[in-house]
Amino acid sequence: MEIEVVGAVIVRDGLVLCARRGPGGDAGGMWEFPGGKVEPGESPQAALVREIHEELGCVVEIGDPVTTTRHAGARLVVVLSTYWCRVVSGTPDPREHAEVRWVPASRLAELDWAPADVPAVELVTAVGGGRRLG
Repeated sequence: MEIEVVGAVIVRDGLVLCARRGPGGDAGGMWEFPGGKVEPGESPQAALVREIHEELGCVVEIGDPVTTTRHAGARLVVVLSTYWCRVVSGTPDPREHAEVRWVPASRLAELDWAPADVPAVELVTAVGGGRRLG
């Protein structure tokens, strides 16, 4: 089974918002870019705006894609599309995560990332957290 998910690479003042998952599940306790599942009939960008509002209580502007990767987990294949984002309203407040943290792009690799997020982490680190909002 395959699932389409989206993640937000939210940048502010050269820092990247990272979210730590709660315990349990395949990636319990690991870090990820916040986001979630794309619902049927929903665009990836609309799903990301909805998910960030639900998970963090803020509104983001969606920019250019960072990357799309496929990760085969124990039970399903995750197709993760990440996008550069910035907060345009509200302050990120972890409603569904154990913790959120603003991290310099150069230090992202110090966190224990969920496997599906690792390719995006490498790209964000390589460009130093520079964001492209279209």
